[in-house]
Amino acid sequence: MGYKVAVVGATGNVGREMMDILSERGFPADEVVALASSRSKGKEVSYGDKTLKCQVLDHYDFSDVDFCLMSAGGTLSKEWSPKIAATGCIVIDNSSQWRYDERIPLIVPEVNAHVLDEWVKKKDRINIIANPNCSTAQLLVALKPLHDKATIKRIVVSTYQSVSGGGKAAMDELFHQTRAVFVADPIENNIFTKRIAFNVIPHIDSFMDDGSTKEEWKVVAETKKMLDPKIKVTCTAVRVPVFVSHAEAVNIEFENPLSADEARDILREAPGCLVIDKREDGGYITPVEAAGEDATYISRIREDPTLENGLNIWVVSDNLRKGAALNTVQIAETLVNKGLVKPRSDA
Repeated sequence: MGYKVAVVGATGNVGREMMDILSERGFPADEVVALASSRSKGKEVSYGDKTLKCQVLDHYDFSDVDFCLMSAGGTLSKEWSPKIAATGCIVIDNSSQWRYDERIPLIVPEVNAHVLDEWVKKKDRINIIANPNCSTAQLLVALKPLHDKATIKRIVVSTYQSVSGGGKAAMDELFHQTRAVFVADPIENNIFTKRIAFNVIPHIDSFMDDGSTKEEWKVVAETKKMLDPKIKVTCTAVRVPVFVSHAEAVNIEFENPLSADEARDILREAPGCLVIDKREDGGYITPVEAAGEDATYISRIREDPTLENGLNIWVVSDNLRKGAALNTVQIAETLVNKGLVKPRSDA
């Protein structure tokens, strides 16, 4: 028997990607259920060659569901994830609600899948697994194999994040503002604090007391939780007028020597990574090429002459896939492939 999977928030950007990825990767599901709020009841979403009608979350019985892929925001997750988890269903949550809870594992399978081996053995475990922030997920896929080889001491990250990280309304705002520029219409800001069309905004999420934004803090906290608490991290997160895919310029300081050639060879063999690094015109990846793809792309690998053991890299990935939907499905796949979760229908 296969698994039963529920996708909460199935009508959103990430929810739709989850449905697509479950089908594309052939996840062993006998049944997939699309769930949303009451206002989306009956709305149709695609799952492979099938069309599913959304059911209402409030009235759904999770007693026979194996995995709930949650992509409906932190407020809803705070209310519903514990209720769903209490039924025995494993919730894999894409919001920030549970990422920093010490009881909840925060997982990128290429980075720390081993954490799940111990988690499933806990008799008092909470059946919730957190998905990291989109910018952190792709960053750590690239950093983990380098950290294993030479031990990272410090990283300086500058992110160039697409508007899809802010949801459909943010994508619509970029579209409408861009069109308004060309036809000389008034430009309205509803989602962003400043105009996003033909502009960049060094402000994602709310400001904190130290001057950092919450988005920048997430990168720091999640890197320490998943990779190594001893790594020093500083980040500047910037929203750019790109629809899909986040890019990151990363400066890395290692404890031990690591040449650009060695790093390139390591990353070529690393899971989830794809190196495109030719020192010629166009010999690198950009957000447009990464959109719709599963890989975390690494380009511009070069030594930093200002540090004793320093490298610079350029990291690009589709934030709706590896940064959200794909990573969520991969967590479920990891639990299945390791034999850590059996279908409840078998019992």
